[in-house]
Amino acid sequence: MCDPITSIELPQTLYPWFALQVRAKHEMGVADFLRCRGYMPFLPVSRTRKIWSDRIKVVDTALFPGYLFCRVNIEDRLPILTAPGVIRIVGYDRVPVPVDEAEIKALQTLVTSEVPNQPWPFLRIGEQVQIESGPLQGLKGILVEVRGARRLVLSVSLLQRSVAVEIDVALVKSLGSGGQGFLPFAKDAQIEGRRSLPVACER
Repeated sequence: MCDPITSIELPQTLYPWFALQVRAKHEMGVADFLRCRGYMPFLPVSRTRKIWSDRIKVVDTALFPGYLFCRVNIEDRLPILTAPGVIRIVGYDRVPVPVDEAEIKALQTLVTSEVPNQPWPFLRIGEQVQIESGPLQGLKGILVEVRGARRLVLSVSLLQRSVAVEIDVALVKSLGSGGQGFLPFAKDAQIEGRRSLPVACER
């Protein structure tokens, strides 16, 4: 157990979200360390089954391996950069870039809903839809079809990473053409399988 430090000058909610690149398999340890220092880390996880010779165990794994999110006062980022396991704050041309607040909120809604999800190749194209009811009500994403199943894909543009959740198409509405009906949805061939990342900014 840690004793969170509460002497940070301004409420953390005033600061934007940034993506932190961390050492592989150290995501949870870094998140715990930052939380104990009074920061607001967010580590989206996915529940997966690990199969051993004598048992099957359900474990939480980082949804975006090697990354987590944290609200950061970018003018005072040294404590973040010197935290054990942190490599750098993600950005372009050595400049930290905030993550879209709406993208973080969508991920938080997905994680708290406990609806099964999985990592997905980053998507740029496809029909934009919004879920109208259920535990994921209000979420917006791209509708795709894979082997007859419909999935909603949420993306983090800065990381060029996505996550998919299987949905009932009756619960969503199209955000194209004024929201009237459904346009042709993205097929497997439209999925960009490459997960290229932006250049992470240096310390």
